[in-house]
Amino acid sequence: MKRKIRMGMIGGGKDAFIGAVHRIAANMDGLVELCCGAFSVDPEIGLESGRSLFLSDDRIYGNYNELFDKESKMPADKRIDFVTIVTPNFAHFEPAMLALDHGFNVVIEKPMTITLDEAKQLHKKVEETGLTLCLTHTYSGYPMVKQAKQMVKAGELGEIRKVIVEYPQGWLSSLSEREGNAQAAWRTDPSKSGKSGSMGDIGTHAAHLAEYITGLEITKICADLNIVVPGRAIDDDGNVLLKFDNGSNGVLIASQIAAGEENALKIKVYGEKGGLEWHQMEPNTLIVKWTDQPAQIYRAGNNYLGSFAKHNARTPGGHPEGYLEAFANIYRNFAQTLDAKLNGEQPTAEMLDFPTSKDGVRGMAFIENVVNSSNSDKKWSDNKL
Repeated sequence: MKRKIRMGMIGGGKDAFIGAVHRIAANMDGLVELCCGAFSVDPEIGLESGRSLFLSDDRIYGNYNELFDKESKMPADKRIDFVTIVTPNFAHFEPAMLALDHGFNVVIEKPMTITLDEAKQLHKKVEETGLTLCLTHTYSGYPMVKQAKQMVKAGELGEIRKVIVEYPQGWLSSLSEREGNAQAAWRTDPSKSGKSGSMGDIGTHAAHLAEYITGLEITKICADLNIVVPGRAIDDDGNVLLKFDNGSNGVLIASQIAAGEENALKIKVYGEKGGLEWHQMEPNTLIVKWTDQPAQIYRAGNNYLGSFAKHNARTPGGHPEGYLEAFANIYRNFAQTLDAKLNGEQPTAEMLDFPTSKDGVRGMAFIENVVNSSNSDKKWSDNKL
């Protein structure tokens, strides 16, 4: 790498949560430099946010249209290489399309868009431009998730038979969207979050994790969505039966009214020879269970792990790496991929190991098909793209 990859940011001002997470993750390996931004729909907040990040006023923009117009006219040695979009769901599609139209690569929060049709349009635009889009499904960035994926891919568990993935949270157990909680307010507003609440916000993470680790695709679903808290406009709880393209089955649970839970994402994958288990709140550990020998505990940072786990670990065994490091792994792989392409080189498989617009289309299809299934009297519905 001859220079840092230059980044612009849309959203993520001082009044936002996820923007700071993206900036920390992008900066962790020293490969990315924040050069500009349109940080808020409020010009004053946007300017204050940019100045607090030590950006010059001429690189702090009032909106993303201005950002793309002015950045695209800058000399090649100054303008940004990519933009990261950290706005609420409803404000993903338009800036992403504009970024690609102006020749900029994209990092974007999940779900990728607010409708399946938008997701398909965005994926098509990525293919037409040849640019790179990275979707921040954070949990695929953990070293032990990558170890699990490689073990399944190598056939160590045999043919996959069953997947159980659950994502319980408790932070929406009350009607907090009417109690001044800004994060709850937009996530429970269908006009801003889309047609699903809990399944759109966290169920998509669970579905992506199931497909990522197993290498399988969900083909059929049977869903039951619920509005548990009275007065809420959108689902806060749901259960989905799954069928995969190899004939195996699974269960997916996503709930934001599981009182007392924090961020308890976990997954179990069972094959004909054995199974594995990973918990997001104990991310350095992967439990592997066998039919003919004692269970094994794999730990991050050790030399016995595969190349993908090693590539995404920064510290020796016993030194915890968590959410921010997993997020940073996605940014590092994306940055290394861009750097290779800028230098006319072929990125390695480890570099290319991050979610893309294809995953974004699958995520939006999952949301729409789950909602349709829940509203239908049919037992099974196709997970149609």
